[in-house]
Amino acid sequence: MPPSVDPLHGLVAVITGSGRGIGRALALAMAEAGAKVVVSARTAREIDTVVSEIVGRGGEAMAVVADATDREEAIRPVERAIEVFGRIDVLVNNVGGSPPGNHDPYTGDLDVIEATLVLNLTTAFWTTSAALPHMRAQSYGRIISIGSGASNRASASWAYTTAKHGIVGFTKQLAQRTGRDGITVNCLCPGWTNTSLVNFERIATRTGSTADAAREDAEAQNAQGRILEPEELGPLAVLLASPAGASMTGQVIGVDGGYRL
Repeated sequence: MPPSVDPLHGLVAVITGSGRGIGRALALAMAEAGAKVVVSARTAREIDTVVSEIVGRGGEAMAVVADATDREEAIRPVERAIEVFGRIDVLVNNVGGSPPGNHDPYTGDLDVIEATLVLNLTTAFWTTSAALPHMRAQSYGRIISIGSGASNRASASWAYTTAKHGIVGFTKQLAQRTGRDGITVNCLCPGWTNTSLVNFERIATRTGSTADAAREDAEAQNAQGRILEPEELGPLAVLLASPAGASMTGQVIGVDGGYRL
């Protein structure tokens, strides 16, 4: 049979950190595939804009303002999905980044290092823990966490690399535990991607280079010699979220143009 034109029809997806960048792209992709989408981030203006985009394309979406680094607020998007739509089928743990400050293992600010771990790893535990009981009760759940090139190698700060490696362990162990409950757990790892988090001017300042040279260096780090666009993660995320992705679990998948092969 041919694939459905709406592979996520009838499903409800919660996407954290979805006001911009990769999160926004995944929210739009899942809405286009037929899901009802809960768009969540700290900035109301950004998520309201994403919801307007989805509705303008004929989809259904809801904005939930929440700070994922606060345990109580982190579960709010899941709670609102269940209150409004009656279920949660897909959770995308997209929150992440590198807080400003000194990340050096010798001289670093421990508050900054801890904040990086919470932002990139602990947030996924909080939100996922809220979603799991509902997914098990309905015998269907798809958890997708966004990793990084730093999920598989030493390529970023101490805390960021630690957290992104942690997401891999989180994915594999949770997949093992939930595999017989109709729940799949996977990790998508983008490489250099054209988002606001990739600031070549800032990179150049840190490395004593120029923005053009920093960009050229980033492009040279993958087999395709380019910076990817956030929208390129959408098709695979939709597959993993759909019933057709039922056999894929515990996987760490690079969507990175062949980053550091």
